[in-house]
Amino acid sequence: MRRIAILFGGKSPEHEISVRSARNINGAIDKRKFEVMLIGVDRGGCWRLIENYGDWKFVPEEGAELALVPGKEKGKIINTTSGEALPDPEAIFLIIHGPNGEDGTIQGLLRIMDLPFIGPDVLGSSVAMDKAYAKTLLSDADINVANGMVVNVTDKESLNYDSITIQLGSPIFIKPANMGSSVGVHKVNSAAEFGPAIEDAFKYDHKILIEEMIHGRELECAVLGNEFPKVSKAGEILVVSEEEYSFDAKYTSATAAKVIVPAEVSETAMEALRKTAIKAYKALNCEVLSRVDMFLTESGKVYVNEINTLPGFTSISMYPKLWEEAGLSYTDLITQLIQHAIERFKRQQKLKTDW
Repeated sequence: MRRIAILFGGKSPEHEISVRSARNINGAIDKRKFEVMLIGVDRGGCWRLIENYGDWKFVPEEGAELALVPGKEKGKIINTTSGEALPDPEAIFLIIHGPNGEDGTIQGLLRIMDLPFIGPDVLGSSVAMDKAYAKTLLSDADINVANGMVVNVTDKESLNYDSITIQLGSPIFIKPANMGSSVGVHKVNSAAEFGPAIEDAFKYDHKILIEEMIHGRELECAVLGNEFPKVSKAGEILVVSEEEYSFDAKYTSATAAKVIVPAEVSETAMEALRKTAIKAYKALNCEVLSRVDMFLTESGKVYVNEINTLPGFTSISMYPKLWEEAGLSYTDLITQLIQHAIERFKRQQKLKTDW
């Protein structure tokens, strides 16, 4: 049996989502193939060995603390309570969402530790997480993105709602550059809403985006693989009880949004969505997995909204639902993700490190 560590939690507003995803993964992983070790990162950033997975929302700030020792051939993770090294995992199922989880930081740490991990590598993770840089790269790859502007916190006081809406129209969307799961995102319809939305978005990042509203259907494709990725059919999110696809609609409510898999679109539109998803995946140097979020307009034009490099794995998450529709069960999807992570690691290990 292969030993796999599920790494979850983290210092992020998306901590609770990560805990839920990890619980689902731990319940669905093929225990005939994999021995699972649970490593939780509490809200203070401390890594902890989780021996009894409870029904809690947050990684508990108790239990054995872990230390990492880069450069060791074996025993890279140390239980500081007992002083003993943990058995080395063959791969890390990384499911920490948001900052310090999807932005390349922890990916760099795991590269230094010589541990295979789920998700894109350092570059793909960092550029996909930063929506401003991602839009630039996508646009350079001739992929449609929303018009907008990037604002740093030092320029906050110079913002004017009227001049911005003359340029972008109304309503507009305001969002942190480095955040996910609709945290800090606001749809703004008036000058009265503008100031509070700006203030809230800057709570989560020192750089925000102000974008035009794309009038279209919200669709998503799941992408899986390394050099030769596969793409699912598109799924659609229909908001039932809320104006926007909010944090609660995504992760806590089974009724706020309706997920349709596959989406009811023409064959031509479906092919355009799938081709755009693969193109965006490659443009941002993604590997192993990502979910590509897009808009489809009435005229058939496809826009990429963002790429989520570590999509949610909760019971209502779109990524596993898309692959389930394609005939790949949740359990088999987890197995394939681990295999892709290990295959990429082996490919990287063949590169020369001396001269």
